[in-house]
Order: sequence, then structure tokens, then C-alpha cells
Amino acid sequence: MAGPASNWARNVEFSAVQTYRPQTVAELQELISANTHARAIGTGHSFSPIADTPGALVSLAGMPPVMNISPDRATVTVSAGIRYGELARHLHAAGLALPNLASLPHVSVAGACATATHGSGDANGNLATAVSAIERVCADGELGALDRNSDSELFCGAVVGLGALGVITKLTLDVIPAFDIRQHIYLDLPADALKTHFDEIFSSAYSVSVFTDWQSSLHNQLWLKCRTDQDDRKRPPQSWMGARLAEVPMHPVRGIPAASCTQQMGVPGPWFERLPHFRLDFTPSVGNELQSEYLIPRDLAPEALGAIAELHNLMRPILRISEIRTVAPDVLWLSPSYQRPSVGLHFTWINDMRAVSGVIAAIEEKLAPLSARPHWGKLFSTPAQTISQLYERSADFRKLRAQCDPAGKFRNEFVDRYFPITN
Repeated sequence: MAGPASNWARNVEFSAVQTYRPQTVAELQELISANTHARAIGTGHSFSPIADTPGALVSLAGMPPVMNISPDRATVTVSAGIRYGELARHLHAAGLALPNLASLPHVSVAGACATATHGSGDANGNLATAVSAIERVCADGELGALDRNSDSELFCGAVVGLGALGVITKLTLDVIPAFDIRQHIYLDLPADALKTHFDEIFSSAYSVSVFTDWQSSLHNQLWLKCRTDQDDRKRPPQSWMGARLAEVPMHPVRGIPAASCTQQMGVPGPWFERLPHFRLDFTPSVGNELQSEYLIPRDLAPEALGAIAELHNLMRPILRISEIRTVAPDVLWLSPSYQRPSVGLHFTWINDMRAVSGVIAAIEEKLAPLSARPHWGKLFSTPAQTISQLYERSADFRKLRAQCDPAGKFRNEFVDRYFPITN
């Protein structure tokens, strides 16, 4: 089978000669055993070369879909290639929910968890924090399982595994009772108000996002996603924190119709139709964009906002939109929110790699004193030595790689750069 030429954004040209689409776990095991190098690819939404391999590129989209709810209704076990939007509909029909979702419901469960993809919310960790067990095909082709309770230390190193420890076949996720959300949008939030009242603003709803182009003293939009059972905004004020309530649905990027966005204007709806920014049945973009993101300690948010604002002239020609979110701390070794409440600063750029690379370097220089950890699935140029310092479990992860994959079957240039195994 011919391999895909590139990722979703077409900024990464895959070096794999072939892409395989196994139909069963047994077929996947044979495939892994037979190849010297292999990597799994999810939906291809990563902008970094994290999924690349010179060997066999493996898509799990053809595997039989699994979505099994446990008898106690506390967890759901899913096949790795399932997309969040598909899983969410299945769970909601059973009266259950995931604690949070990313802005896109189009991404696969395994891919999102392996890169610590996240949504927003003071009490919401990245999507990988919902994982309680994983099943994977190991380098020798055998199936291996890890559980949060019985394999605690190893589990914390493997969940956000960057695809370097094996090919995930199933994940078990924590679930909660289903809930409804109202989504309100405010316009023109004063930048000074965000700095001064950062905690109040980001704790005012279940999930909060600020969208900005950094071009004025006003941030473009404030998105508040409020649970209806915890909601004091059934009748939101027309003005709040100096921002005004939107009178029509909005797209995060100025000038783009809001048809692809989840329903707004305070209309209550199921969690999975409000927590993402975009609808599953729409393509949110044609992929003609690039993205980068950095997570900083939450208590340094005011400094970070001021530092990025200083680059407004540099960003103006190439920035489509930027998003500010919060993420709860966790214990997963390679999570950018490892052991610290975090603020994510996300950037969506035009598709001009040369121009974007220069601005990324300038952003990283500004954020370097603030211990900014990059998102693994986005573009960044942070030096490997800095990554090693930012992630205090780096040496442990290198040892875990050597233990799980001594022959380097799942290695690639991206993982080797940041977590090299020395023989």
C-alpha cells in the first residue's frame, strides 16, 4: 500500500515508503515483528515530524472499532484509532461523558494522548490524564498492558509516550455522567483586564478560551463554556470585564463564517457539542496553516502575555489567530503540564514555513525565562538540551525507551533528538 505523502497540514513529508492499514491486532503484531522500523500515525493532525519513520508507517483506522463501557460505568475501553467525536456520541447515548475535549473532535484518541493534547479549564488536565490503562504492541510483536494502579511509575512514563514505546491498540479512559454546556462569547476583552483578573476570568466557566491577534490593547474574543448544572450565566451580562456580549455566532478567526463552530449564544447542548470549538461534521480548515504552542507555569501568565504582546509587529503578517487556555497539573512524565498548573499559548500561522520559523524563534526567546514547554505535536525549535532541563523525567524516559525498545524499532529523528539513547 502506498504511503501518505504528508500530514494534514502538508508541512511534513513522510519518509516512509509504505503505509500499512492492518485489520486485526494479530495482523498488526505480525507487521511490527516483520519490520526493522515502524511508527503509528493517527489522524495526521500533528505539525511536528513526530510520526515520521523510514520504515513502516502504520494507520490503525482500519482496526475494528471498540467502545466498551465497563459494568460500573466508570471507564470506557476504546480502540486506538477511534476519533474523539465518534467516541463522544457513543458515550453520550449511554448517559456518560469525558471530562474534557480538545478544540477539534476530529483527532484520534491514541494520537491525542501520546502528544498530551488538551482543551481548557482550571480543573481539566490534558486528554491523557483520563487514561487508566493502555494495551500496546511491543517491539517484539507481543501485546503488553499497563495499568494506572498496578504499574504506576511505568504507566506515568508511557501514557504520553510520543509513539516511542510501541503501537497503542487500546486505551481505557475515565468517564463521568453526561452534562450540558452553554457557550457564551464576549468581544474585545481589554488586555489589562486579562492580566489583572486572569484567575477570575479563567475560573469563571468550566472551559475558557481567549482568542487574540495581539494587535491592540483588546483581545478579540473570550469564550466561556459553562456547565448548565453549575451555571450562573443563564442570563449573562451584556458587559463583563470590559468586554461586550456577542450578538451573533463567532468564528475565532475574524472574517470567517461561524458555520463550522459549535453552537453559541447560550443555547444549552450536550458536552460533546459545546466543549470543542468546531463541529465533527465540518472540516474546520483545509489544512493550509501551521501551528505552535507553549505551556508556561500559570503563575507566570501576566509576564508571558506581556512578552508575547511585544512581538505584535513581527506576528502581524503571518498570524491567523492565537488562543490562551489553562490546563491542570498532572503526573505524566512528558506532559507539558507535568506537576504544574499551566497556561497554553497557542498560535495558528499562515502556511509559510520560512516566515513562521523566524517568529517561532523570537517567541521562544521571549518565553525562555518562563520555562515554556512546547506542545509535542506543534512546531517548535527549542534546543534538545533545554528540553532535557524542562522535563525533569527526561533521563527516566530515555531509560524507559531503552528498556521497551532496545533495538530502536520505534525510534525516529524527532524522538532521538530530544530523548537520545546512548549505548
